[in-house]
Amino acid sequence: MSWELLLWLLALCALLLLLVQLVRFVRADGDLTLLWAEWQGRRPEWELTDMVVWVTGASSGIGEELVYQLSKLGVSLVLSARRVHELERVKRRCLENGNLKEKDILVLPLDLTDTSSHEEVTKAVLQEFGRIDILVNNGGRSQRSLVVNTSLDVFKELIELNYLGTVSLTKCVLPHMIERKQGKIVVVNSISGIVSVPVSSGYCASKHALRGFFHSLRTELVDYPGITVSTICPGPVQSDIVKNAFSEEVTKTVENNFDQSYKMATSRCVRLMLISMANDLKEVWIADQPFLLMAYLWQYMPTLAWWLTNKVGKKRITNFKSGMDTDSSYSTMWKKKHD
Repeated sequence: MSWELLLWLLALCALLLLLVQLVRFVRADGDLTLLWAEWQGRRPEWELTDMVVWVTGASSGIGEELVYQLSKLGVSLVLSARRVHELERVKRRCLENGNLKEKDILVLPLDLTDTSSHEEVTKAVLQEFGRIDILVNNGGRSQRSLVVNTSLDVFKELIELNYLGTVSLTKCVLPHMIERKQGKIVVVNSISGIVSVPVSSGYCASKHALRGFFHSLRTELVDYPGITVSTICPGPVQSDIVKNAFSEEVTKTVENNFDQSYKMATSRCVRLMLISMANDLKEVWIADQPFLLMAYLWQYMPTLAWWLTNKVGKKRITNFKSGMDTDSSYSTMWKKKHD
């Protein structure tokens, strides 16, 4: 075989590999590192058993589904949110469908904005189970309103809840993990912590703040390799996050009954979260297209990302003003095109 033919074959193989990767990316629902870990990495069923896991925002959405999947792994659970009756409902379902007993689940009401209570609730967890292996910072709220119409109180509330509340609880748990020299801190962020979008300015700001804080914390913990910090950035997921979102005023929420079929199934999102936790991935992006593509563009091609965001942003604002789901039109169109 001549060298010229060999080079042509290598070039052809490289082209085929590139095409395969392109097809994989078009149909991907997570970043490539995460999907590799799903294929070749450690299984949650091996790595997360016999742990004490504290989940905030456990009464609905991603937090609720995370609790259900964790309950089948043989962990001890701490369920926190403001709505006690919803936490009790989640606990009952865990006992019915999981592998846990009454003693394995602690319902612990928590208001993230009441930072003065965080030290006491942390002590309550340690008194009950003796340790905290994983803290999942999942509690928070979204926002749907234009900057010009939005009260400053809404922005304050989003920072208090999504950012400062999470930072406060983490600071209460961190000394315990440092003393043990092990633990996992998981932060449920958002693709909006990477990509800035209109109609959610306060939410984006709080999520960008979280990303910066926990990236810095990870670096500060370099002398404690047993303590890992994982930032999870989901795109649109089937949940009540939009229904419970702030509007122009703190007392107003977004009242809607939008179709969520175009969004990622919550069970799939949580499965990928568990894989990232089992493999100690530093940051993962969990989203269907075109949201995943936008995350990559913002990370690696920001100039092009700005141009696209301006184009897509106009449609998002139009949808919002028309009383539609902000992301549904172009997301549904993409999904139909590639199904």
